[in-house]
Amino acid sequence: MADFLKRTWLEIDLGAIRENYQKIRAFVSPGAQVMAVIKADAYGHGVEYTAREMSEAGVEWFAVSNLEEAIQVRRAGIDKPMLILGYTPPEYARQLAVNGISQAVFDQSYGRRLSACAQRDGVQVRIHIKVDTGMTRIGFPYRDNVEDATSVDEIEEICGLPGLYPEGIFTHLSCADEEGSAEVYTRLQYDLFLDIAGRLQRRGISFELRHCCNSAATLHYPEMHLDLVRPGIILYGMLPAPGMRDPLELHPAMEMKTVISQIKEVPPGVPVSYGRTFVTPRQMRLATVPVGYADGYPRALSGNAEMLLHGQHVPVVGRVCMDQCMLDVTAVPNAQEGDTVTVFGGGVTVNELAGRAGTINYEIICGISKRVPRVFLRGGQVESMTDYMSIP
Repeated sequence: MADFLKRTWLEIDLGAIRENYQKIRAFVSPGAQVMAVIKADAYGHGVEYTAREMSEAGVEWFAVSNLEEAIQVRRAGIDKPMLILGYTPPEYARQLAVNGISQAVFDQSYGRRLSACAQRDGVQVRIHIKVDTGMTRIGFPYRDNVEDATSVDEIEEICGLPGLYPEGIFTHLSCADEEGSAEVYTRLQYDLFLDIAGRLQRRGISFELRHCCNSAATLHYPEMHLDLVRPGIILYGMLPAPGMRDPLELHPAMEMKTVISQIKEVPPGVPVSYGRTFVTPRQMRLATVPVGYADGYPRALSGNAEMLLHGQHVPVVGRVCMDQCMLDVTAVPNAQEGDTVTVFGGGVTVNELAGRAGTINYEIICGISKRVPRVFLRGGQVESMTDYMSIP
């Protein structure tokens, strides 16, 4: 094992990330580029090494949430085109241009201010027009092609402003990971997107890149791939929603590990952890592991989850603490202090934990805190590591 504090850590399989990308690349329609979404520290996987792996594998574009994330990627030596999907203060127009970062423009006021700042700084900022076809988050509203017709005029104005280069136009599909009536809504969003892009083209405004497919749409709506797709969570081997069909047989890249710090023989009738919500019903052997909600292991899993020890499932007992929790290892007589425990990975999936915690897999993996080192593996061997809190 690499030289790091062996308390709680993530193991990231770089080979799985490359393989997942290659499967997605082969599946995507010919002519469509792949924009890998690496926001939130590559969904908790550690952006520096995972983005570099994707770049070397052939990813054409990257997408992030904000300027800080974009600069972090540039400092890692990755020079592929990159789009900021969210808000950047217009005053940072020069930083966008100098670093070759494209910016989403989502309303008339923002576009005007970005243009003014670009002119002030003597730069040109590449922009992607964001259209709101039904997500109701950010974007020029186009949920009805009659009531929202003014958005066409506003976009036309923005695309003609000095200091801006209209490179792309995109929308976000809100329920492409669902079936039934959601499919009708997804197709409505897609039709509206094509409609506004067509109306702009008839006015002489065309874009190099039209894109709308997130992970779910990339997998289930290949006819919507257009010029570019934006896979996120599927790059890391997970699906956007429970029960979704996986035509690519993706492999999760992340496992979370910890160690046993102490084992106690506990008689019946003894309360365990905060609130005394669990009382030993019999003689039990309990192990404490140094992982808790401050590491990203949700408190909602108190008495509601299992970990893996020597290949066996061992239940979490009592409430999850900030930095620790307890396991019933009575059925594993060879358990001892220092043994490695798999928090998730293998037979304990992130999807299973998310369901038990009443949340989604995205929140679990993005919520792993920065005090948990990311250890990067290739072929089962440690290749590199990111330790945000390394000891000098």
